[in-house]
Amino acid sequence: MISFISSMRTVLARQQSVDTLRKLHTSAISEAARKGTREKARKKKVKVEVKKVGFIPHNQRDKKINLQRENLHFDDSWKQLPQDNVYVLKYYRWPVYTVADAIECHRETHHPSMYNVPNAPLIVDIELDMRAEKKNRFVDNFQRMAMIPHKFEHGEERKILVFTKGNDEISEAREAGATLVGGIELIKDITNGELLLTDYQFVLAHPNILPELVALRGLMKRKFPNPRSETLGTNLAEMIERFSNGISYAATKDEHQQDFGLISTSVGTLDMDTQKLEENLRSLLLDVDLIRPKREGERFIKRVLLKSPPSSERLKIDAYQYVPEFYVKTANKASAKSNEVEEREEESSEKQEAVAAQ
Repeated sequence: MISFISSMRTVLARQQSVDTLRKLHTSAISEAARKGTREKARKKKVKVEVKKVGFIPHNQRDKKINLQRENLHFDDSWKQLPQDNVYVLKYYRWPVYTVADAIECHRETHHPSMYNVPNAPLIVDIELDMRAEKKNRFVDNFQRMAMIPHKFEHGEERKILVFTKGNDEISEAREAGATLVGGIELIKDITNGELLLTDYQFVLAHPNILPELVALRGLMKRKFPNPRSETLGTNLAEMIERFSNGISYAATKDEHQQDFGLISTSVGTLDMDTQKLEENLRSLLLDVDLIRPKREGERFIKRVLLKSPPSSERLKIDAYQYVPEFYVKTANKASAKSNEVEEREEESSEKQEAVAAQ
């Protein structure tokens, strides 16, 4: 009974406290905002506009990433020359070797006592400035065949198909080493599907059969003979010699840096004579220089490195012994070509004499 009375007292006390609290609360439970409050809040809100982005080419989508990439054109001209014969290479300029010295260095590392690969290929890396004559234009990727004075085992299968008319031309092409030689009968066989163009790596032609050969332009596509790629001409023996024993190379632009191009190809093997390797290298550089854009005061060949796998060592050589460093405009093309040939011959003879004197 006593517990019941005490519990009733607590209930009454709580009810009295609630009543007093209600009396103290003077404003409405759901009070409205003051006049103009909601309008001010609406003005403060900033309207988010969705900006439509147009089409962005794939090569410009990672523009910010491209800014962080390192420039592939290597320039160490600002670095000092080493004062000692032992130094940390990254703090000084790259040493420049003669071709003979660079070959000898690779022969030492490939000696039977070290790598034991005395007949390893001699690879040349040619770095190019692919900027064209016009601003914001670049030289297209190109693939060529350089004729060399001293052939070597390149390890490639090169089947050559030759189109020509006349018994003299056909016999000349066969003696030069063409895989298959013929005229109109070959064109008919290809049209009928009896002969496949995919079986042959190179297609050469004499101008005397060009009108009949036009029928195969759609099938040949890029293989169709033309003077620019030196697959169309009257001297079939020289053309066959070029494509069977020459140096095949391709210049490819970097995907992210369009003004940087690279050629990587072999000029021979280390067991060849040093002079023969140097002459092959000279022929390759002269052939690459034919693609030089007409930019005055600018280098096309930026750097030339010699390497020989499995070694990762790369040795820099002076390419300007064999090709002019800068492009110079002349009065006409004939005089320009003759002057260039004379200058190259003079420069090479002078530098060879200087090396011999040293």
